[in-house]
Amino acid sequence: MSAVIVFALLLTFQQHNPSSTAHSSKSVICIDPGHPSEVSSGAELQNGTTEVHIVWMVSLKLQKLLKAEGFKIVMTKSEEDELVKNKDRARIANEAKAALLVRLHCDASPDSGFAIYYPDRQGSKDSITGPSEMVMQQSQQAAEAIHAEMARVLKDLLKDGGVRGDSKTLIGSKQGALTGSIFSQVPVVTIEMVVLSNKSDAEFIKAEEGQRKMAQAIAAGVARFLNNQK
Repeated sequence: MSAVIVFALLLTFQQHNPSSTAHSSKSVICIDPGHPSEVSSGAELQNGTTEVHIVWMVSLKLQKLLKAEGFKIVMTKSEEDELVKNKDRARIANEAKAALLVRLHCDASPDSGFAIYYPDRQGSKDSITGPSEMVMQQSQQAAEAIHAEMARVLKDLLKDGGVRGDSKTLIGSKQGALTGSIFSQVPVVTIEMVVLSNKSDAEFIKAEEGQRKMAQAIAAGVARFLNNQK
């Protein structure tokens, strides 16, 4: 096969798979499966499952997808029930010099669907104020990129709760930002993948296919964010 034909085939592949080559293979993504932490164990049974189990299962699928895309993955914990404090989760991402810290959670409320949070203002915790203006700006960009892909992949499957600031959360409203955001020196997003107290949401995310779809949506959003940074 001639070099011209090989080049043409490679170009066609890249055009149909832009995320496979646009980002650096050295980019580090830190995946943070939420809980157990100092705030909650995440072990409350809701509609036949728990938050700590769901976020762990999705995190493993997300890890596999992102590794296949050439990213280096750092996890904030090594097993489902490992307790890690929220500021230590941020520290792990900081020490890894991650391009993005992705925090996975499931909500509990009268609402339904997914939502992506980012630090929209600085907060204070344990005499530390953060994150920086740059981290806040890049976190918003990451949240918007991930939302765009989640809205596309999960259309007609889950309610789209959009992009929201940390200050809209219970803890964020008190501290200014979530603890994981305050201590983060890298772009950070918190994804409430579903409302686990909602039966329909729970049935979706308990299923292997639902978990796979969620991981695909988030992975596509991460790649989109990194591609936009080039």
